[in-house]
Amino acid sequence: MTKIKFGTDGWRAIIAQDFTVENVARVTEATSKWLLASHKNPTVVVGHDCRFAGELFAATTAKVFIANGIKVLLAKGFVSTPMISLGAVKYKTNLGIILTASHNPPSYNGYKIKAHYGGPLGPDEVQQVEDIIPEAANQNYLSVNFSEAEAKGLLEYVDLEDLYIKHVEANFDLQAIRNSNLVLAYDSMYGAGQRVMSKLFPNIHHLHNDHNPGFHGQAPEPIHKNLLEFSNFIKEKKNISCGLATDGDADRIGLYDNEGNFVDSHHIILLLIHYLKKYKGQTGKVATAFSTTVKINNICKHYNLPLDVVKIGFKYICGIMVNEDVLVGGEESGGIAIKGHIPERDGIWMGLTIWEFMAKTGKSLKELIQEVYDITGTFWFERYDMHIDESIKQKVLSNCKNNTYKTFGKYSVSRVDDLDGYKYFFDDNTWLMIRASGTEPVLRVYTEAATKEKAFDILADAKNVLLS
Repeated sequence: MTKIKFGTDGWRAIIAQDFTVENVARVTEATSKWLLASHKNPTVVVGHDCRFAGELFAATTAKVFIANGIKVLLAKGFVSTPMISLGAVKYKTNLGIILTASHNPPSYNGYKIKAHYGGPLGPDEVQQVEDIIPEAANQNYLSVNFSEAEAKGLLEYVDLEDLYIKHVEANFDLQAIRNSNLVLAYDSMYGAGQRVMSKLFPNIHHLHNDHNPGFHGQAPEPIHKNLLEFSNFIKEKKNISCGLATDGDADRIGLYDNEGNFVDSHHIILLLIHYLKKYKGQTGKVATAFSTTVKINNICKHYNLPLDVVKIGFKYICGIMVNEDVLVGGEESGGIAIKGHIPERDGIWMGLTIWEFMAKTGKSLKELIQEVYDITGTFWFERYDMHIDESIKQKVLSNCKNNTYKTFGKYSVSRVDDLDGYKYFFDDNTWLMIRASGTEPVLRVYTEAATKEKAFDILADAKNVLLS
C-alpha cells in the first residue's frame, strides 16, 4: 500500500507510479466518508486540467462519489483550479475537487480539495481526510454508469468556463482594456487558461494555445527560466504593452513588461495593493507568505493597512481571507488573491486587474512600478532551486536548525526568523532564506537585495557556504 500524503497544496505524485486510478479512488473514498460524516446530502464539483489522463482520473473521482451517494457536478472539458473554486461557490457545493499538479513537471498529477467558500480546504480538515484514506477503495465504483447516475440525479454536467467568463464580465471593465491602446500577449504554457483567454480576447498574441498534456516537456511554472520564448517574443515584436503567463491550472501568474522583462509576484502584489487602495479606494488587511518581499511592510505602513505574514502555502492565506476583510493575499510563487473575488489564487484574474490598471491610467507597467518604488524603494528578488543529494539537503537543514550559519561569505547575519524555513537578515531590507520544498526533492534558496547584482552575489556566496 502506498502511503498518501497531502503537501502544501494537495496530494501530488508521478503518474502511473503512485498517481494511479486505484490511489485516486482511495483518496476519494476518504473524502466521501469525511463529507458524509459532516453533511447531509452533500454535493461536489469535480474537474481536471490539461494533464495526461485528467479525464480518466476525474471520471474515477466522480464515480467514487456517486457510488457513495454523493451528487457530482462534473465539469465539461479541462478547467482551471479557480473555475472549480468559483463553481463550488456559485453552485453551493460542499467541496470542489480538481485533478491537477499545478506547476509541477509533466510526469506529475495531483488532487486538490477546495472548500465551499471557494478556496483550499483548511489544513485540519485535509488532515482528517488523509487520516482515513483506506488501504483499498471499495470496488463498487467500477460499476457506476454515468447515464444511469445522471438519470437518478446523482450526476450533472456543468460548464465552468462559461460560468467563469460571466463572472469576469461582471467584475472587470473589459471594454476599457479592449478599447485602450494596449497590445497584449498571453502564454498559457499549454495550461487550462488557454480557452477562456481566447474567448475573452480573441485577438490577443497567444503562445502555446493548444492541448499538450506533456507541456512540450517543460514544467508549466510561470517563472522566467521557463518563459524565455515568451520574453523573446515580446522583445522581437517591440509593440507589446504587457505579457501575462499562467501555470498549468492557471492559478499562478507571471508577468512581462513591454521590454520583455520579467515582473515577479512581489512586484505584482505591491502593484495590486497600490491600485486597489489608491485608485479604487478599497481597504482591508494584507496577508502574505513568509518568503515575500519585506517591501510589503513599507507599502502597508504607507497606506496604514494591517499586515499578516504566514507560513508558505496558500491555505494559510485563505484561512485569513475567509474570516477577515483582506485586500490582497499573496505568495512568492505567483499565487495571489484579491478582494471581490474568491479566496483563491487566480493568475488570469490578477492579470486582468493589472491590465485594467494600465488601461484606466494610460500608464505603462514600468511607470506603475515606479509609482510603487516611490513608496517602497527599489529591490530585486531572486530564487535558486538546489537539486542536491538528500544527505546534503538534510545536513543544510540540520545546520539551519542548530544556528550554525553566522555568515554567508561576506554577509553577516544580524537576525534569523524561522516561521517557515530559515530567513537570515543582513539588514532590514536584505535577506537570504533557506527552505525545503513541500512537493519536490528540492532545497529552495531565496534572497532580496537593493539591486540585481547584490542579490546574485548573495546567492553565489550562499551556494559556496551551503555546499562546503
